[in-house]
Amino acid sequence: MKNEILAHLHDIAQSGRAVKEFLSKRTFKEYSSNELLRSAVERKFEVIGEALNRIRDDEPEILSQIRNYRDIVSFRNILAHGYDTIDDRIVWNIIEDDLESLIEDVEKLLKSSI
Repeated sequence: MKNEILAHLHDIAQSGRAVKEFLSKRTFKEYSSNELLRSAVERKFEVIGEALNRIRDDEPEILSQIRNYRDIVSFRNILAHGYDTIDDRIVWNIIEDDLESLIEDVEKLLKSSI
């Protein structure tokens, strides 16, 4: 696996872990009422989606090993271009339902490249 792809995978894993850290012991109410926190989380999801886009451009076959990668990229596009339509509940649900599996998939890819 190319170093560039490994760097993108690392960025995805780091961003996912950062979101988890930002929200550790926080409630949805705390998240939705804190603009700084929402901005930080949204930024990390933008990084994740952009890194997946770059992997798709260089080595698209890798993406087959990341669950729901298309949805993640679509979510990134909504965050970047549809900023005025972002629903905090949807972001929260993605964090609760999908973030851990993304991190697992990416960490598995990173470990297999060693």
